[in-house]
Amino acid sequence: MQDDKNISEIKIEDQKIIDNKELNIWEALIPVFILMGMLAYNIFYADGAWLGDYSNQYILLLGGLVAAAVGLFNKVSINRMITEVIENWKSVFVPIMILFLVGALAGTWLVSGIIPAMVYYGLQVLSPEIFLPASVIIAAIISIATGSSWTTSATVGIALVGIGSALGIPSGMIAGAVISGAYFGDKMSPLSDTTNLAPAMAGTDLFTHIKYMAYTTVPTIIVTLIVFAVLSGTIDTTGSADVSNLLVSIDNTFTITPWLFLVPGAVIAMILLKTKPLIALGTGVLLAAVFAFIFQADVLNTLSDTKFSSILNAIWTDTQITTDNEKLTELFSSGGILGMIWTILLIICAMVFGGIMDAIGALAKITKALLSVATSVFGLFASTVVSCLGLNVIASDQYLALVIPGKMFKKAYEDKGLAPENLSRTLEDSGTVTSVLIPWNTCGAYQSGVLGVGVGEYFAYAIFNWLSPFTTLLFAAFRIKIKQLVKK
Repeated sequence: MQDDKNISEIKIEDQKIIDNKELNIWEALIPVFILMGMLAYNIFYADGAWLGDYSNQYILLLGGLVAAAVGLFNKVSINRMITEVIENWKSVFVPIMILFLVGALAGTWLVSGIIPAMVYYGLQVLSPEIFLPASVIIAAIISIATGSSWTTSATVGIALVGIGSALGIPSGMIAGAVISGAYFGDKMSPLSDTTNLAPAMAGTDLFTHIKYMAYTTVPTIIVTLIVFAVLSGTIDTTGSADVSNLLVSIDNTFTITPWLFLVPGAVIAMILLKTKPLIALGTGVLLAAVFAFIFQADVLNTLSDTKFSSILNAIWTDTQITTDNEKLTELFSSGGILGMIWTILLIICAMVFGGIMDAIGALAKITKALLSVATSVFGLFASTVVSCLGLNVIASDQYLALVIPGKMFKKAYEDKGLAPENLSRTLEDSGTVTSVLIPWNTCGAYQSGVLGVGVGEYFAYAIFNWLSPFTTLLFAAFRIKIKQLVKK
């Protein structure tokens, strides 16, 4: 094995791009093609279970082995590859810690009654005259609180489709409103795995990502609300939006009080004061645990032998709070820290694939090829959007539509002098939200199955989801809020 004499490192703002003169573009693309082929086989022929529940993680590791073989063929040492993988793991240490805290936060906010209180008060804004925009807002509130568009649709989404259908509103409109709100909340919630995954891939922090993403996300949701308000005025509604049974069920299970909002208020205040995410989220976990002892003693007693063990279980493992309403019972569940393991393992495996691709010089080679096509800043943004859309279609998984372009395009954005939050925002604007628009994507199949509405029926009304990529491209075209790298 020869030394890496044909490999050079170019320093760019403390990030090194490894250039391997031995490697050509087609060799650099071999691991990508094989990775995509394995993903396609897993989705289309193995129903996503080719290698078990963690098939995507295994496929990323296999892709890393292929990249390592290409590297060895091109005189890259194993030590260099291992070093790059370790450096990649170091770079995502904080995001992984945040993901652990997110799992703990979701569990404690459930048993303390914070999430149920958000659901309780959110349901009361329903009115037939403003049903569609209200549905967007309710879904957004619950999705922000839970960090999950899937959970929102499977619970309140089902209820809203039933209520709206009774009012005579087309089911496609209702589903589009629910999905628009749910994915807005999913994007903007610090509890969301995709909201944590995107900045981890791009190289920025969680709250910087959320703040920067708001520039494109807020105008998009405003346009969405306006369109649904106009649609509400064009349809005749009958009946009444009776959610009394849901409200009674929540009230019978939890102690609902506005005092519970002190906890999310405190976390938001700390975020606004630029407190470190680990401290802000950790404080949210501790405060929620205290509030659970104060307000939800009966709930804690039903979950375990002692109140303290109920809190620990909520932090670490699955928590299921049973109510007299099946839909609410499905909503009031959390996986705790262990529920985040799947996403964390995906990040770790992605760092193996990306680290080896870095080490052998493949990312640099692909980046140069991309830059030769996307010569302008707008071209780079457009290439990112197209890549995310393509992966949602080909790989049928929104996580991979964030992970692979995030790792592949990171160096290209640095080359253009663009801050990493440009990339993380574009990943979410085009990767996270469009997954639900593809019928065979896991998200599209799930949402249509749960809501009982086909993708073709709600596609046009999922306004937020298909409008988001256009918004991010519009901002790129007119250089609106395109942050540059700060020279150190």
